[in-house]
Amino acid sequence: MSWVSGFAVYFIIWWVTLFVVMPFGLKTQEEDGDVTLGTTASAPKGPHMRRAALRATLISLLVFALLYVLTRQLGYSFEDIPSFIPDFQ
Repeated sequence: MSWVSGFAVYFIIWWVTLFVVMPFGLKTQEEDGDVTLGTTASAPKGPHMRRAALRATLISLLVFALLYVLTRQLGYSFEDIPSFIPDFQ
C-alpha cells in the first residue's frame, strides 16, 4: 500500500469514525434547560467538534493500525474473509 492509498484509507476510516463518535458527550439545549429563541430544543448546547475530532482521530488511528497489522504483518487480505466464516452445511 503506497502512502497515498494509506492516507485515503485512513481518511475514510476517520470520516466514518467522526460520524460514529459525534453524538457521544453531546448535551442538547433542552437537557441544559436553556433553549435559544429560534432554534430547536434538540440543538447542541455548545461547540463539541474539537473533542469529537480528537476522539475520531484516536479511534481511527487504532483501527488503521489494526488494519495495517492484519494486512502487512500477518498477510491477510479480503480474499481470506471466506475462510474465517465457518461452513454450516
